[in-house]
Amino acid sequence: MKVLIVEDEQRTAIMLKEFIEWHQNYTVMSICDSIEATVSYLRQHQQDLDVIFMDIELSDGQCFEIFDKISVNLPVVFCTSYDQYTMKAFKNRGIDFIVKPFSAEDIKKTIIKIEGLKGSFVAQNNPNSNSIKDVLTEKQNYQTSFLIRYREKMYPVLVADIAFIHLENEVVYLYNFKGEKHPIFKTLDEIESVISPHQFYRISRQMIVNRQAIKDIEPYFNQRVVIHLTISIPEQALVSRMKVTSFLAWIEKA
Repeated sequence: MKVLIVEDEQRTAIMLKEFIEWHQNYTVMSICDSIEATVSYLRQHQQDLDVIFMDIELSDGQCFEIFDKISVNLPVVFCTSYDQYTMKAFKNRGIDFIVKPFSAEDIKKTIIKIEGLKGSFVAQNNPNSNSIKDVLTEKQNYQTSFLIRYREKMYPVLVADIAFIHLENEVVYLYNFKGEKHPIFKTLDEIESVISPHQFYRISRQMIVNRQAIKDIEPYFNQRVVIHLTISIPEQALVSRMKVTSFLAWIEKA
């Protein structure tokens, strides 16, 4: 297994490398210490890797910015001193979460988990594969409906009928293709984690759009783009500058 370590603390990176390479067939190909260095390395070598061990708090920001700059197609083991990022980590291709300070035993458990995922998938789906990369492409069961409350009753709204999801004045609303608006008592993070990333894309902190609701895309100032949807929306659907590249790549994967 070919591993990339993303860690800005040199001593921690060296220790992690030693723990990982204690295990047969695991080789650390490189250590990156920043968002910029990681993006640069992945652009050239992602196809040669099998898994990433990634610190969350880096010297130039949180590692989640990496996923805005480049499409990461590898499973990721997140390492951090903080556990409040668990949900966000698993939304960004995370397969395990290690809290610092970690031990050799912690890394061993993670390696066992990686091998279990790899072995299970290979045995059932692709007996000729030697990589864990395909594990994350296995079909997932995403949520198909949400319950909304209206006049003391609860009604299901099919996810397929949702055109976009929008945060307005600290309340999240589901908009269907008829333009109808329904409040839902969930956060955008919670919703994003249970709907298909093939069908929906979070273009900003305030909005998630359905691929089927996109009519066209227009360049906007400051290297952003604006999306025109098939229904009326309360504000412009602007794709943040850091997400434009990954958004356009997502569009082409239809």
